[in-house]
Amino acid sequence: MLSPHEFATLMLVKSSPDQIDMAREELDTLLEQQLVALESLATGAHRPHVTDEGEYLLQAMTRKR
Repeated sequence: MLSPHEFATLMLVKSSPDQIDMAREELDTLLEQQLVALESLATGAHRPHVTDEGEYLLQAMTRKR
């Protein structure tokens, strides 16, 4: 189960991956749980992106009943 901070970070990665502080502790947890992966850019920098598993979780958490 994700903490509220981890879930918020997952939402931020989805909506604004270039704005994420790569030193966020929550990002480490999301990487470990394979909800986020890092994309290598041509500049040598890394940008996080939501994996298929992360996308599934976001959809499940935001699904209306």
